[in-house]
Amino acid sequence: MEHQELLSGFIRPHVLHHAAEGNLYGNWMIEELAHHGYRISPGTLYPMLHAMERKGYLTSRVERAGRSQRRIYRATPYGMEALTMAREKIRELFHEVAPEDRGA
Repeated sequence: MEHQELLSGFIRPHVLHHAAEGNLYGNWMIEELAHHGYRISPGTLYPMLHAMERKGYLTSRVERAGRSQRRIYRATPYGMEALTMAREKIRELFHEVAPEDRGA
């Protein structure tokens, strides 16, 4: 995706949104972001998930997935609060950068 650096700020709220809806794991999140045109590598996403967990936005647990293990992430109450605030800021930004057609 062109302008990846500019658009990368949308990734954390996207992750938090899905973590608030239910469980997620890294590889699924990489695929989900790819559906929206984001190219993010495991080397970028996993440190981001770990940092979000350290900051209290996410919690994780390890589950068995066949013969391997998978770290499952979920939003914490603090993460849900941050997501609510992020949604407000996203709405505000959207109305500023994409105003409705006013006949201009």
